[in-house]
Order: sequence, then structure tokens, then C-alpha cells
Amino acid sequence: MTDGGMTGGGLAGGGMTGGVTRIGVTGHRVLPDAVRSAVREGMRGLLGGEAELLTSLAAGADQLCADLALAAGGRVTAVIPGTDYEAQFEDAAALASYRRLLARCTTRVDLPAEPSPEAAYDMAGRWVVDHCELLVAVWDGRPARGRGGTAEVVAYARANGRRVTVLWPPGILRD
Repeated sequence: MTDGGMTGGGLAGGGMTGGVTRIGVTGHRVLPDAVRSAVREGMRGLLGGEAELLTSLAAGADQLCADLALAAGGRVTAVIPGTDYEAQFEDAAALASYRRLLARCTTRVDLPAEPSPEAAYDMAGRWVVDHCELLVAVWDGRPARGRGGTAEVVAYARANGRRVTVLWPPGILRD
């Protein structure tokens, strides 16, 4: 979906076109199975060996997209929020996945410390947007549940002229 439609964001299938090689990711941490399938399908046309994915490796959308990028032979840049990030993972499996993915990243960007986790997430989302050519949002279109949430990152991207591709099937609600 590009700003609302389930397409490749104006990109032809078969990999990256139009010179886009840096793809930022933002998205929800809890994804219904139908959303995971839609993300796999949507990312297939965007990823290739020349793609670089920019992600904070958060649980859910970020980790799913990082796994897909690595499987496609792409590079992953980890953008680590300026907080005690590992302490923010509430699930042991998500933390283990974060560590596994982080070890496979080609680049790691550690952002400066922020006064709160929410401020750190906000700055990480802005960094991703500022450094990508296309933002993939695994987003249900609803308002953010906190500072630095997916809706805020998407709004920042749109306000700054970034292309946004939303991957979320119609009618699916997050918990």
C-alpha cells in the first residue's frame, strides 16, 4: 500500500527500481498472522541484494522485515535508540531475536541518550526517515499509542516528502 493502497509504492515488481536502495521500517510490535503474510508479500517486491534496510530491530514489524532483508541478500543497518534498549524488550524471544539480528547487521548506529524511552524511539524513527528513500510502515492506520509510535513516524515521513508504503491488509485490527 502506498499511502493507503496495497501496492509496491509505485515500484515495479522484481526488486528495487527508481534508484531506491535505502528502505526504512516502522511498524507495530504485535502483528496478526494475516499481517505477517501481507508483509512477506509486500516486501518481496522491494528487497534485493542491493537494498539496505534501516531498522531499530524492535519486536514485530522491524524484526520481520530485517529477517526478510537478510534472506534476500540485503544489508541491514541497526538504528539503536538512545536508551537502555535491551531492557525495553518485554519478551525473551523478541530479545533473543534482536540479538541474533544485531549480530548480522552490516552497520550499527547508536543514537545519543535521550531522557525517556519514548523520546529515544521518536529520535530513532526520525533518524530512519531522514536516512531512507522509502519508508515501509507496517501500520493499521490508527493513531500512535505513544511518542515515537508508528503513526508519528509516518506523519514525519510524509511531512518531509518521503515515499511511504503501508503494508497492512484492510479489515485487520491490531490488539
